[in-house]
Amino acid sequence: MAQNVADHLLRRLSQWGVTEIFGYPGDSVNGLVAQMAKVEDGPRFVQSRHEEMAAFAAVGYAKFGGRLGVCMATGGPGAVHLLNGLYDAKLDHVPVLAIVGQASRTAMGGSYQQEIDLHSLFKDVSSAFLETVNVPQQLPNVLDRAVRSALAERAPATVIVPADVQELDYAPPEHAFKHVPSSAPDRVVGGGTVLPPETELDRAARVIDAGERVAILVGQGARGAADEVLALADATGAGIAKALLGKDVLPDDLPQVTGAIGLLGTRPSWELMRDCDTLLIVGSNLPYSQFLPPFGRRAVEIDVDPRFIGMRYPTEVNLVGDAASTLRALLGRLDPPEDLREGRERWRADVEENVRRWWEVLEAQAEVAADPVNPMRVVSELSPRLPDDAVVTVDSGSATNWYARFLRMGKHNRGSVSGTLATMGCAVPYAVGAKFADPGRPVVALVGDGAMQMNGLMELLTARRYQHLWEDPGLVVCVLHNNDLNQVTWELRAMGGSPRTQYSQDLPNMSYADFATSVGLTGITVERPEEVGPAWDRALAARGPVVLDVHCDADVPPIPPQVEWGQVTDTLRALLSGDPDAAGVAARGLATKVQEFLPHGR
Repeated sequence: MAQNVADHLLRRLSQWGVTEIFGYPGDSVNGLVAQMAKVEDGPRFVQSRHEEMAAFAAVGYAKFGGRLGVCMATGGPGAVHLLNGLYDAKLDHVPVLAIVGQASRTAMGGSYQQEIDLHSLFKDVSSAFLETVNVPQQLPNVLDRAVRSALAERAPATVIVPADVQELDYAPPEHAFKHVPSSAPDRVVGGGTVLPPETELDRAARVIDAGERVAILVGQGARGAADEVLALADATGAGIAKALLGKDVLPDDLPQVTGAIGLLGTRPSWELMRDCDTLLIVGSNLPYSQFLPPFGRRAVEIDVDPRFIGMRYPTEVNLVGDAASTLRALLGRLDPPEDLREGRERWRADVEENVRRWWEVLEAQAEVAADPVNPMRVVSELSPRLPDDAVVTVDSGSATNWYARFLRMGKHNRGSVSGTLATMGCAVPYAVGAKFADPGRPVVALVGDGAMQMNGLMELLTARRYQHLWEDPGLVVCVLHNNDLNQVTWELRAMGGSPRTQYSQDLPNMSYADFATSVGLTGITVERPEEVGPAWDRALAARGPVVLDVHCDADVPPIPPQVEWGQVTDTLRALLSGDPDAAGVAARGLATKVQEFLPHGR
């Protein structure tokens, strides 16, 4: 039976291993949508509530599934809506393919309905690959190259297929002038072993051997190299800090793991960087160099992408290679002087003591009285209850602070945020994508009420619609409900010296639990601290999506690990300039900060 272009495109995607396409229908992709019902064992169409959510779901699918995420939208407004999710993929280095419709070729250039210049629209976000299929013979090469580019460069790629082209009979490229063939999908693109030159490995080993106080910073590029990172830390006595996107690289119950770094980081990570004499960066592109050691310390960096190496710290040796193979090669070359042994043991002991005490401080901070619930307690109570194989998605906002510091990731947990774009509204569609990537794993989404109102509410309908396809239907959406755009409020205070402006920061009050119940899901309201733990127990035990609506205190401050004097003075100026919550902020801030100086535990 003859195939049309839409049919062949879908079958080709199946050969690439694509099982889901997240999207929203529209007239210029009608040919593809109609054909999906006819292609046996072809990709399933997962209908999001908005094209931006489809792109985010594809990002979540790729982040947690370790393979290509695919989204689809009509041309014009649908294409425009994809951009935020695709930029999230680009900035966090995630392979996503966007399939976009366009006006029929006969209408192009005629100011036709929903016709926009898609190449101009996508040329930056899809710089890895962007092309329009104008004739059937062009399809396999364009589609295959888009997939290969997305996987190899860990970036979004876009294929535009005009509406009339989708309906044409498919014809393969011929053995002829100006025809470009393609090869069968192989699903082996990128990855593999990439090693630096031996001379550079030798240089790096000499730098690390000379260090007495070694610090390691891991990012998402170290995922898959956890054993090698730990072996190097044991060989050198190093402590290990984690960039936000690398939070799930190593579990948080290891005594040498200091936790997150940066504005959202921990005090042990700040102390690790402040006091080390040698730094090893593995697969991290952390942009906040002020949280790295003072310039002048010896440093080595490992990254598989030469475009991003040596950008954040003046490193002495740059090793371009995959993390696991490069670390193994480096381990075989280490031969530290014997006279460093005692100093390294002392350094490791100090790191582990700092980590031990910090967890006690965090537990105490989570117990600080608040009105009504301390948001730190919400995440702290989740940690001992988090299922061993759970995935955690986190939205941008104050929720990110509590995730970064308070959630103890286990060895098999996965977690992610919109790390570099830091866009609001990603957590719930990320969670949907994660459920399709691995239907047998429970998922928890930590969401601020601002992000929930922005677009999370409607994606609850997507979760309800598809939960029957998930082997484990467990999906908990925890809303930190404080009626404030809280992260921006704190930025105004601490970085701008501005009091909280109610006209921009207040959110309309609503019951997220009642909304969940109204659409057929389980809703749980939490209004007292003692209810937090039991609510988590109930939500995590449920067989289906649950919304946990926790009424939190907006005055609990996300205090950085090291508060600069300018931040103190700006915050004080804001509070003294008529901030409506000045009294609560002062009380909660003092009660939280003082926990760092009080005796805890043993």
